[in-house]
Amino acid sequence: MKNRIQIHDNWQTPRYILDQIREEFGEFFDPCPINSDFDGLSIEWKDVNYINPPYSLKMKQAFVKKAIEECKKGKVCIMLIPVSTSTKLFHEDILTNASEIRFIKGRINFNGFDKQGSNGKKYQSGQMDSMIVIFSPSQFQTQVPQNAESLNSDYAENPQIFPKFATQTFA
Repeated sequence: MKNRIQIHDNWQTPRYILDQIREEFGEFFDPCPINSDFDGLSIEWKDVNYINPPYSLKMKQAFVKKAIEECKKGKVCIMLIPVSTSTKLFHEDILTNASEIRFIKGRINFNGFDKQGSNGKKYQSGQMDSMIVIFSPSQFQTQVPQNAESLNSDYAENPQIFPKFATQTFA
């Protein structure tokens, strides 16, 4: 078993990921920012939302379910979450509702924050693989190639579409 160090649930998304999301989707609302003064689960979200939820099981499940609920209201929800493809959450909620899942090659270096908001240690890499899950009304669904060969050539020609991500769209 791997040594799992869990100090807290506050991890900031690296700037390069946020920049790529803004480039593709434009400006967005973050319903669960670090040290927020509001409860992102109890408020109405905006038209385009980026969510890097706490990775504890109950919080992650709650934010995934809220993203699905908001998508059904016509909103786009882009989530950065750990890859857990053997879970009930993945099979019953994510896989059946996501318009797109992008698996990130390699592990993300997150910046940690303590409960008082102080920047903590930057780890060499996260403890889990990560994926971008997009819940989008059908009119916003991105068309992507269906095989790896065309994915690689497409990324070389269009680096703005997450060059580090392998993409699969689900109809």
